[in-house]
Amino acid sequence: MVSMGRRMVGVSAVVAVAWLVVAPLSAQSNGPAAAFVDGAWSPPRTAWGVPDLQGIWDYRTMTPLQRPREFSDQALFTEEEAATFLERSLAERADYDRSPSVHAKWWLDYGSDLTGDGRTSLIIDPPDGRIPPLTEQARVRNQARAQNRRAHPSDAADHRGLSERCLTFGTPRLPGGYNNNYQILQTPGHVVIVSEMVHDTRIILIDRPLPDAPIPQWHGESRGRYEGDTLVVESMGYVAQGAFRGATGGLRLIERFTRVAPGVIQYEITADDPDTWTRPWTLMFPMQKTDQPLYEYACHEGNLGLENILRNARLEEAGLIP
Repeated sequence: MVSMGRRMVGVSAVVAVAWLVVAPLSAQSNGPAAAFVDGAWSPPRTAWGVPDLQGIWDYRTMTPLQRPREFSDQALFTEEEAATFLERSLAERADYDRSPSVHAKWWLDYGSDLTGDGRTSLIIDPPDGRIPPLTEQARVRNQARAQNRRAHPSDAADHRGLSERCLTFGTPRLPGGYNNNYQILQTPGHVVIVSEMVHDTRIILIDRPLPDAPIPQWHGESRGRYEGDTLVVESMGYVAQGAFRGATGGLRLIERFTRVAPGVIQYEITADDPDTWTRPWTLMFPMQKTDQPLYEYACHEGNLGLENILRNARLEEAGLIP
């Protein structure tokens, strides 16, 4: 699969910590819309008075989604632990191309820093920093999926994954190997979120209720509202095949976007699906504003991967290849 690899320079720890420390930042005013009240920074506003979240936002981080078992009782790294963990993680990334992979390591762009607050995981709830256990229903469902994939790995194109077919990489996107960028645009009645991976665009209606029975969609049906300085987006109505991290079509997602410093948005995601997890769970990571453009993710430009998979499967069925 073809990726438009991005720049390799990581966001510095000094910049990354800015989302946490919302202190006087008069030297970093983000233009005339940024305000300082009694020495404290407040987010800029659009012409119609809501928090201005527009721009391109980079969310790379080396902080893991789930807390490593070695830090099971620690929400935060010590400075020494953070340095050791980061050094080890960067070394593992450096050896990436020594194992079988479709990517060369210079395509990858995980960044080079942990989040500035020193957390051991992006997950902030449950307190153990881990995804909650699956329900019994979800375990049975996952086992059936796995058995079906083994029995019918390449019968047809729709037996392959959505990302391999270049349909979608899902939403919301979490920090990954490359293309870690969102673009946000706002109008009085809408918010548009463009994901660089893979050119997915969500159009979110503001201050309108979710339908009782939304038509299932890859990215669900979303509605937004402003709560103080935070944009809250609630989504439901997913196609089960594309729901977040193996959830069902009954998934409900709540996202919160809060601009906490001139160049930083705190992005929080809560996932709730009683048919998949034993409880809701929440993760959070900072997004850093960048002046670099989004790249087109040319997923199938010159890409013969899916065609070759299906062709070889037919050859195997005919006994022409072992």
